[in-house]
Amino acid sequence: MLSTVARRLTPAHASVVSAARTAMTRALVLEKKDVLKLRDIDIEEPFTPYDVRIDIQHVGICGSDVHYYQHAEIGPFKMQEPMVLGHEASGIVTEVGAAVKNRFKVGQRVCMEPGVPVGGSKETYRGLYNLCPGLRFWATPPRVEATNLTSDAAWKAGHGTLRKSVVHPAAFTFALPDNVSLEWGAMVEPLSVGMHAATLAAIKPGDTAVIMGAGPIGMMTALSAVAGGCSKVYVFDPNQTKAKIAETLAKGKVIAVNVAPKDLAKTIRHETDGGADVVFECAGNTRAAESTFDLARPGGKVLLIGCPPKDPVLNMAAVQMSELTVMGIFRYRNVYPQAIRLLSSGSIDLTPIITDRFTFDESVDAFKYMTKPKDTTVKSVIRMPGAKN
Repeated sequence: MLSTVARRLTPAHASVVSAARTAMTRALVLEKKDVLKLRDIDIEEPFTPYDVRIDIQHVGICGSDVHYYQHAEIGPFKMQEPMVLGHEASGIVTEVGAAVKNRFKVGQRVCMEPGVPVGGSKETYRGLYNLCPGLRFWATPPRVEATNLTSDAAWKAGHGTLRKSVVHPAAFTFALPDNVSLEWGAMVEPLSVGMHAATLAAIKPGDTAVIMGAGPIGMMTALSAVAGGCSKVYVFDPNQTKAKIAETLAKGKVIAVNVAPKDLAKTIRHETDGGADVVFECAGNTRAAESTFDLARPGGKVLLIGCPPKDPVLNMAAVQMSELTVMGIFRYRNVYPQAIRLLSSGSIDLTPIITDRFTFDESVDAFKYMTKPKDTTVKSVIRMPGAKN
């Protein structure tokens, strides 16, 4: 995979890049903070022998999309110009680069990993491509210091997938089995966050886990923890409606914890006989992050997935005295194939996850709704015009 990416992004191959096709396309464009428009926009993307062109079918609305809508920035990622939103996507291949014709064919159903590193970074060659400082990620403005070796205008703007079609490296495009719907294909992206966390946690058969937060990522992490071998996964969320929905993910294995926050540690220690083997913070809540060490058993693991608005104050004495392992999680790497196989095998069922559906024409209303969704909403998906299942 990495050699293919490097070839695509190496200037020496500029001569094999076809003339960038500028196409006027209808897209969901974030103009600036709080201003979304469904309008025509010029999208310029080079097409190399290592790429595929994909007609977008389904796009999930991620919390980061909504955050950009409300704030136009996330940490070091700040909008510099209008940006097309959307990165949780599936599609159908419409054009195949000459170097990848043995891997893909026109008409193939696929999902796409939205982050693509630049060739040459130390992180990429170490296999940590999700940590590449020059990574280009759909619907995310590039860091100011990042280098774009392809001079790709679409990625300089940070354009995402809420448009008719995209050009994407074949190395980060994955075929969907016949029994995995295109709608579920769009959910491989958030599922991969949970898969990456469960993988780094090195879950053992019979382990117990705690999930802080029953949003989409919390639920995807719960599914991944069960698939990884956890016997019990305790989900805590002040919104008991969502916590109860989480219980339907794996009946008897995912358990909603209905206690006041001050009683959570006592309850978890009682239920797990001393603390959970693994604690996943998925709420993006400062207080939740600060409480995670109280929930883990001595020698346990704490994985920080959520992005709190304010840095938590962590009890390092608890980390030392209990020999806890604390890990940060940033998106994912090398887990898309496993996530797809688990969906195809029936080991993971996403039916309770997708709760709301919108058409492309309803995109602006969909984002407005997601700023204040109902308690019963977990994940909203936008169906593109003419989309197939």
